[in-house]
Amino acid sequence: MTYDDALVLLDKHLHSNTLKKHCLATQAIMRELARRFQEDEETWAIAGLLHDLDYEITKDVPSEHGKKTVEILDGTDLSPEVKDAILRHNAEALGLERITRLDYALTCAETITGLVVAAALVHPEKKIAAVKVKSIKKRMKSKDFARSVNRDHIRLCEKIDVPLDDFIALSLKAMSDIASELGL
Repeated sequence: MTYDDALVLLDKHLHSNTLKKHCLATQAIMRELARRFQEDEETWAIAGLLHDLDYEITKDVPSEHGKKTVEILDGTDLSPEVKDAILRHNAEALGLERITRLDYALTCAETITGLVVAAALVHPEKKIAAVKVKSIKKRMKSKDFARSVNRDHIRLCEKIDVPLDDFIALSLKAMSDIASELGL
């Protein structure tokens, strides 16, 4: 599957612009993580782009989230590793365990996007480029800020040997690089 094929699937299955932007942000972070680990950038970007493909139909049934995406992707040439990572980004609800670097990367990457967007929106400039690492760390400590963001999932970056400060900086850079697509 090519990145362009994945974009077609994204447009076919997701209608919410906010959700599409979340997936674009996730793919940007995944691409940066792939560079850091010398992994295949396109494969990791596709995992980020497609991880929530079923969210509009499973948002009220967490025990199905990820499963429906894998069903949609059956019959494609997408690697089993990517399909497994998509399932495992929702490991808790599916009774699974994260195993691979890709599993952990996808989980922490998709989770930090919400915190970064929220931090950008409360910043006077309303731009991701204006958000600093220390601001994200401060926001992580505030349970009332972006309360649906699972801070423990963000900290999973440490399971793949990426210190939290480095992961935040990498995420900010990745999302800043596509800020025009994100509207921030």
